[in-house]
Amino acid sequence: MNQTHDSHEENPEHADDDHGHDDHGGTAKYLAVFGSLIVLTVISFWLGNSSLKDTAPQVAWAGMMAVSCAKALLVMLFFMHLIWEANWKYVLTIPASLMSLFLVLALVPDVGLRTHHYNLKRWTHASEPSTPVHVESEKEDDHSHEKPDTDEEPRH
Repeated sequence: MNQTHDSHEENPEHADDDHGHDDHGGTAKYLAVFGSLIVLTVISFWLGNSSLKDTAPQVAWAGMMAVSCAKALLVMLFFMHLIWEANWKYVLTIPASLMSLFLVLALVPDVGLRTHHYNLKRWTHASEPSTPVHVESEKEDDHSHEKPDTDEEPRH
């Protein structure tokens, strides 16, 4: 006697698995993640526009970066479906994350010390932060903010 039975009747929890679909928690889970992303965006906006940015800018920037990392993690895990992937994802993501972290850490001294060995000619072509120009300062004959145009090395 050949008994064929539908797996949906036997175990309704895995009904979608037979057709290649995973149960990802439904719309409610995605709406909760979306709500979390909105809350994190509001927190990031608050950190960027609060008085904390003026009094302790490093704390504000660190907070905004932490919120951004949390938002990126939520998007990757839920909207890119990485939370439901097999464990091979760790073989790919952990080494790539470590490499990117080491790359950033290796470039920090280069960025921080990039102007340490500039000669005076290089300073004339280097970009500088813009400063507001006042009408009174244009009329004055003060050129103390200009760098000399020579090839000499600065003395330390």
